[in-house]
Amino acid sequence: MVSAPVVGTRAHRPALLALVLGVILVLVGVTASALVTVASTHVSTTTLSSVVSRDASLVELFVNGNLTSTDLEPEGPSAARTRDLSNMLKALAVGDAILRIEIRGLDGRVLISDADAALGRTAPASAGMTAALDGQPTAGLFDAGTAVEAIGALPDATSYLQEYLPIMSNDGQPLAVVGLWRDAGKLVSSLDAMRNDLMLVMLAAGALLALVLWFVFRAAQTRLTRQHRQILDATRRDALTGLLNHGTVVGILAQEVEAARGAGDRIAVALVDVDNFRLFNDTHGHGAADELLLRVAELVAVAAGPSGHAARYGPDEFVIVRPGAGSEAMATEVARLRTGLDGVSVQFGDSEPLPISVSVGIAAYPEHAASVTELLSAAAVAVNEAKASGGNQVRVARLEEDESVLSTGFDILEGLVIAVDTKDRYTKRHSEDVARYAVFLARRMGLDEELQRTIHLAGLLHDIGKIGIPDVLLRKPSKLTAQEFAIFQQHVSVGDAIVRDVPNLDLVRAGIRYHHERWDGNGYLAGLDGEEIPLIGRLLAVADAFSAMTTTRPYRKALSVEEALKRLGDAAGKQLQEEFVTAFITGIETAPDAPLPGEDVASLWRPELWVA
Repeated sequence: MVSAPVVGTRAHRPALLALVLGVILVLVGVTASALVTVASTHVSTTTLSSVVSRDASLVELFVNGNLTSTDLEPEGPSAARTRDLSNMLKALAVGDAILRIEIRGLDGRVLISDADAALGRTAPASAGMTAALDGQPTAGLFDAGTAVEAIGALPDATSYLQEYLPIMSNDGQPLAVVGLWRDAGKLVSSLDAMRNDLMLVMLAAGALLALVLWFVFRAAQTRLTRQHRQILDATRRDALTGLLNHGTVVGILAQEVEAARGAGDRIAVALVDVDNFRLFNDTHGHGAADELLLRVAELVAVAAGPSGHAARYGPDEFVIVRPGAGSEAMATEVARLRTGLDGVSVQFGDSEPLPISVSVGIAAYPEHAASVTELLSAAAVAVNEAKASGGNQVRVARLEEDESVLSTGFDILEGLVIAVDTKDRYTKRHSEDVARYAVFLARRMGLDEELQRTIHLAGLLHDIGKIGIPDVLLRKPSKLTAQEFAIFQQHVSVGDAIVRDVPNLDLVRAGIRYHHERWDGNGYLAGLDGEEIPLIGRLLAVADAFSAMTTTRPYRKALSVEEALKRLGDAAGKQLQEEFVTAFITGIETAPDAPLPGEDVASLWRPELWVA
């Protein structure tokens, strides 16, 4: 047994899941980058501080062990003393990746250096030198090719560490500044490796988080999908048997007929009526009757097959729909069903084993009918013939045109309206009100009586397509989402499909299909505007709008007549045709026979006026 698909929900969930995961991964990536930047900056600062601290200790040892106060006077040490001290600096630099070390006076002149060419030269002023003269050690990394502040060319290196370390007197006054340049290649490589390791760790953590989130969201999506399906199934299925209910199977049948019409295919329908059910129920009680229905429902579901549909159609009736099959194939399945029932009996209390039998009527599209209503009507006539023959019989609809089939077409329509009433009492009352208001407006516009009768019937049937809309949408106590409204809009096409090809209903079909078009072209489903919209659709739109505003809905209470008329006037020329709105408002306000919300009008359904 195949159920109708749930439209437009499951398809959006993977996209939403991907969007959420994408946002989370972007946040993880941004966070990882920020953490890597902060961590690498912190490590770089700590490493440089460590190097500078070590070099400061080295310089302190050199100064305390080798320099005198006279060595740091402005004129500097003697030539011999300069040579000795410079040799000491050269020895200090060997093996420690120091490329240049020099001692500068307060004026920037090089007093002592491991590079003879730098002696006596004055270095230009710089921020690092100035900070050191203020007593603050400084350090900075430079790439190869960047101008460094050493006098003369430094040995080649991929990067340099430049340090300025102040030499201070005991009373805190600067005496000189030590300039030191190191080969920072290994240091920079170590920092880069640390950054790469941090990034790899963060990426691995992000990937693991993404994987965990994927499974979490996937499990949540599966659970939500299952719960959503269960909720929809509860509105589409019979509570006792679990089969599709009356309204749902009629909506599905309408869709199947439309598909078969386009593909030139066949559809078979069987109405299965349990014989003597009322007598059985009265004799043995509801519990026994329910068990009887469950036994029959199991075999009906098997007869429907994997590609068909099985439903509980009435208190003691079931319907089987088999797309792609004709009456012969359906008769074969029904024979198997009856054979299965021959081997089934029920027994309650001290009763004898009781047999179960059914009467079945079979009809097929397009052999016996050209529309949903004719197809169901033909099957109903056939099952009545089977019951009239004593029950436990199968009858196939007759091929010749039967007056009773045509005359009962409207009985089927009435049954559909009653089914809508069972699903949603608002829709039934709303349809009756629309019929009253539409006929009233038609009289105000001077339309003839025959057209008024057509408009009356169109008002009763204009929302019949809601029989195929899930109850969860019809009864939702809040406004519909865009996705839900897209599903709801299909009720006009479903309604058109249900009454399609019933004799004398062309105008009624136009009312059903086009009553939600707007004068400005912003309606649905065709998007017609102005006089492109059939007259009956424009007229029903006014009646439908007034009824919708003056009837309490699941998501809001009814408006007063005065407020509804005001809003109706505001919609003139935009949603509704202005001439119709003016005539309707004037009539409601002045006519003695004006129909008002809440009035009970008897005998609204009068199909006998339409059957030839």
